Amino acid sequence: MRKTIFLLLGAMFAVVSAVAQSVPNLPKKLYSGPWKAGHVQGIAVDAKQEYVYLSFTTMLVKMNMKGEVIGTVTGLLGHLGCLEFNEEDGRLYGSLEYKNDAIGKGILRQEGATKQFKTGFYVAIFDVEKINRINMNAEKDGVMKSVLLKTVVEDFEAEITTTSGATLKHRYGCSGFDGISFGPAFDGSDKRLLTVAYGIYGDNNRTDNDYQVLLQYDIADWAKYEAIHSQNDLHRQGPEKPYGKYFAFTGNTTWGVQNLEYDKSTNFWFLACYTGKKPHFANYSLFCVDGAKRATTKSLKGVDYQEKGAVLSLAKVGAKDPNNGKVRGWHNKFGACGTCSLGNGYFYLAAPGKTKEGRSATLYLARYVGSEEKAFEIVK
Repeated sequence: MRKTIFLLLGAMFAVVSAVAQSVPNLPKKLYSGPWKAGHVQGIAVDAKQEYVYLSFTTMLVKMNMKGEVIGTVTGLLGHLGCLEFNEEDGRLYGSLEYKNDAIGKGILRQEGATKQFKTGFYVAIFDVEKINRINMNAEKDGVMKSVLLKTVVEDFEAEITTTSGATLKHRYGCSGFDGISFGPAFDGSDKRLLTVAYGIYGDNNRTDNDYQVLLQYDIADWAKYEAIHSQNDLHRQGPEKPYGKYFAFTGNTTWGVQNLEYDKSTNFWFLACYTGKKPHFANYSLFCVDGAKRATTKSLKGVDYQEKGAVLSLAKVGAKDPNNGKVRGWHNKFGACGTCSLGNGYFYLAAPGKTKEGRSATLYLARYVGSEEKAFEIVK
């Protein structure tokens, strides 16, 4: 009997220890401090070196887990968005847009710049080991290179004629791209690929903008494309086509996927968005693509100028859209301004802040719960 009790106690202790070990040894809350820049757009964590990276539209901030600033990269006149730290090469990847729409013009006004740029959508690649002081220059201090994504440019600049004869600008409502993350290939192969997600213009009068569009790239040969980033003469070096183009039906969202994050523990791709405005959708702000299901070729709803595409499956988590039963998601409070998977089902979620001193971000440690009511709960 006593032996049995000891065995039970030992098993209970082992379970408690395993649960305790699963909680990441990271701060439950991190504050970035105010910056004279745009709002926080994306976050990434190098857990091994214990650094956190944050994008504030036109600047990058590097800080440690104590909240101390190690360095910043400034001088950008484009939109620096979602971030992803690549453990395989130790570099930081981010989305970087130059365009002459409302966002692009707003950034130039904010920075007091008068330049006009040719449309360009780049993956910015930061050598983070070199970021060691405040106000390092993105162009001059050798900390950043970039690669042009030509397919995004083509879809942004496209003019489409529908079967009814209407002319639409921006294929699929493409406004560029924002979300970026590394993860497995959607075609079932064992490749680990860089995935980017389109920004999508909000427009209730279109039917071709109800998909999130994701491109996957094999970056094994990207060294031949990487170039010094000069805003006086934006280069045009990049792959002609992606490894694959994929579609996830969610309903229209405002500006598409703001933060894309692959989480290995769930095998889900988290798509954090600003809510859409179409009345016949539930207009969730967070969706999950099921990484266990291969993309399948299907007809694209409402896209009458393209018969079929490789369609991804949303995971069977979250609430069901009452009007569109295959769409599931959450009205999530945090995440569109920064979502970062930490492993074991834990994440950092960024909440933007603004005072007269400037813009800031608060990172909250959260655990994925995946109930119908909520995706995450904040760790207290």
